Amino acid sequence: MTRLKLLTALVACILVLAACGGAPPAAAPTTAPEPTQASQAPEATAAPAEPAATATAAPISTGPLAEVPRNRTLILGWSITSPIGVTNPWAVPGYTHQEGNVFMWEPLMYYGIFSDQYIPWLAESMEYTNDDFTALEIKLNPAARWSDGEPVTSEDVVYTFEGQMTNDKLPYHASFDQFVESVEAVDDLTVNVTFKIPAPRFKFEVLTLKFDTGIPIVPEHALSAQPDVNAYPGGTEIPHSGPYKLVAWDANQKIYDLRPDWWAVEAGVSPKPEVERIVIFNIGGQVGQNMDTVVQRLVNNEFDSILDVRSSVAANILANNPAVTTHTGNNPPYGYLDWWPNSLWVNTQLEPYSDPNVRKAISLAIDRDTIDEIIYEGAQITTIFPFPLYPGLQAFVDTPEVQALIQEYNPREFNPEKSAELMTAAGFTQNGDGLWEKDGATVNMTIHGFEGIHSDIVPVLVEMLRNAGFDASINFGTDAYQNMADGKPGAYMFGHGASLLDPYAAFELFHSRYSAAVGTSAGNNRFSRYNNPEYDAILDQMAPLSAEDPRFQELAVQALEIYWRDQIDIPIIQWLHRIPYNQTYWTNWPTADNLAGGTNGAFWAHTGLIVVTQLKATQ
Repeated sequence: MTRLKLLTALVACILVLAACGGAPPAAAPTTAPEPTQASQAPEATAAPAEPAATATAAPISTGPLAEVPRNRTLILGWSITSPIGVTNPWAVPGYTHQEGNVFMWEPLMYYGIFSDQYIPWLAESMEYTNDDFTALEIKLNPAARWSDGEPVTSEDVVYTFEGQMTNDKLPYHASFDQFVESVEAVDDLTVNVTFKIPAPRFKFEVLTLKFDTGIPIVPEHALSAQPDVNAYPGGTEIPHSGPYKLVAWDANQKIYDLRPDWWAVEAGVSPKPEVERIVIFNIGGQVGQNMDTVVQRLVNNEFDSILDVRSSVAANILANNPAVTTHTGNNPPYGYLDWWPNSLWVNTQLEPYSDPNVRKAISLAIDRDTIDEIIYEGAQITTIFPFPLYPGLQAFVDTPEVQALIQEYNPREFNPEKSAELMTAAGFTQNGDGLWEKDGATVNMTIHGFEGIHSDIVPVLVEMLRNAGFDASINFGTDAYQNMADGKPGAYMFGHGASLLDPYAAFELFHSRYSAAVGTSAGNNRFSRYNNPEYDAILDQMAPLSAEDPRFQELAVQALEIYWRDQIDIPIIQWLHRIPYNQTYWTNWPTADNLAGGTNGAFWAHTGLIVVTQLKATQ
């Protein structure tokens, strides 16, 4: 099919979907795991959070609410599914930072992805002290305090780290167990960490909060008194270092009020927040549902921000309320580059996906230019990489060596004829329905995904794949994620939550150590189950090296070559967060024209604390 005919067919497909309500806006589903940072990251959970052992469905509060005017109140629309009362980061299961707890807990450092720099916080400095990255010194801010007035000291850091080392229920236990030899409090404000092996990315991947990864520091004097730190919900009474305290939580909303004694203001770490109250209104259901009402409430100035929306919805919001803006203002693509580029993953242990010819044939059936044109209004959103093109990664892509690989492998190529040649070489013939068939079986290309975030792109991919002879269909069912985790037949529309500064973490998703048997869970969303000793040897050489090491760069090029040579998965799109920001009551949202705190603008991410504390009241 020519590109013109394909474009016409796909436009018709989208119009039908729109008429049927088949393309609702949404954000990443809470029932899917948060993307994680490879081996130096937590094991994500796939299912909705189960209630923590001592949590309750009953509302909790600290008493009658103080009066706070609307122009000092920030109202956010989000789905709240975690059990009421769970504010303890070590509560397992049940804790999430994404539903407001981010405003209570702080790290040693943040990372501003758009300022491209570390943001010191509880720590004033955090530096490797030798050339082989086996020793790290942390210097704490002497002004840091818990909400009960106790100082944040090295004792808290040691307790946090040793807890992760010894408690296998905690999210970063595997990382600490793999890398950390010992943790020592030199004095009240100094901590030395000794690593078993070189750990050049541990400071960034584990100890720094950004997007959805990294660890907060927890209070030793509170948690050490608990008989079971994993069963303790925390509630309203747990000491925390962040600027807001939980004052009420019921099925409809969570309310946080500003602590006037927050340490960071006097220490000069943060401006005094103008937001005196945060209300997270529960929009119900899986994130991405009930969006018609949510969008209308934003347009009506009832919400100040909501989860991210699809491009057409963003345009409609902007047209209906001039007070609303986005990361790119009133201009497409309306969003910022998120850290979660999406591919069609396949289980490389299963036939026919185990054949690189078949995987390459699938990629050749994808017309990325047409996707950019009809879904993203001409914005260059489609991708050929398993990592987002942030500054460090863009610099890697721009090297002559990577550009030469692009010329050699042409991973963006759309070529149905070549796709057919590869399928024929793999032993397939087309049946009477025009579908590729071998030994009586077609190529199952059911795309498992999430309607709230994929209903614009997946129907288009299905159309393209069917035109190329693949037996494609859609599964947006509640079993979609579990099918991915279990390695069921089909393709998985999902992201690569990994690399931010250099490509190692994304490449490591495909290391053979994660090639779990079919039917067992693919931990940390490593769905490909790829197994290649040649590839592993390259990654093992990269692991102890800094990204600035020339040898690291050479090895990274070799890894990328294998990624394209074997077509480990099929990269489709960079991910965007199109978050509407209502400026009726609040300005200074982080946008392309306004760096603000230097972070991405998602209030549900770990850096949401910085977003909120930087906001300015309009009246």
